[in-house]
Amino acid sequence: MTRDEAFNLVNQKIQTKNLVYHCLTVEAVMRGLAKYFGEDKDKWGLAGLLHDIDYEETKQDMHAHSKLGSEMLKKLGVDEDICNAVLKHNEAHGIAPKTQLEKALFVADPITGLIVAATLVLPCKKLADLTVENVLNRFKEKSFAKGANREIINQCEPLLHLPLEKFVEISLKSMQEIAQEIGL
Repeated sequence: MTRDEAFNLVNQKIQTKNLVYHCLTVEAVMRGLAKYFGEDKDKWGLAGLLHDIDYEETKQDMHAHSKLGSEMLKKLGVDEDICNAVLKHNEAHGIAPKTQLEKALFVADPITGLIVAATLVLPCKKLADLTVENVLNRFKEKSFAKGANREIINQCEPLLHLPLEKFVEISLKSMQEIAQEIGL
């Protein structure tokens, strides 16, 4: 599947603009992580872009979320590595990510929500003005952006051997590169 085909599929399956933006931010972070690790940026980007392809259909049942998406993508002939990463990004299944791609998607998903939330509390609401230090300070505030699972974000070090500060730096820089596309 090409990136254009994947983006068209996202736009067919996802009606909520903010969820499309979320998929774009996870794609950006995955591409940034792939670059850092010397991996295939296109493959990793597709995993990020497609990871929530079934969310609007399954949001009421987190145990179905990502299972349906993974199966849908398999039927469309998407690379098995991507399908497995999509399946394993949802912690509700209790399936530990094993490959570097799976681990990266697992931790990339929640960091984007924290970064967006940290941006939206800035007076200017612009990603360009957000710093790694801002994000790390917000990370420590347990009541801030509760949906951004800190336990999973913190897995960047044991899973990817990437210190939290470096993970935030890569993620923020990657998201800043698409700020205009996502309205931030």
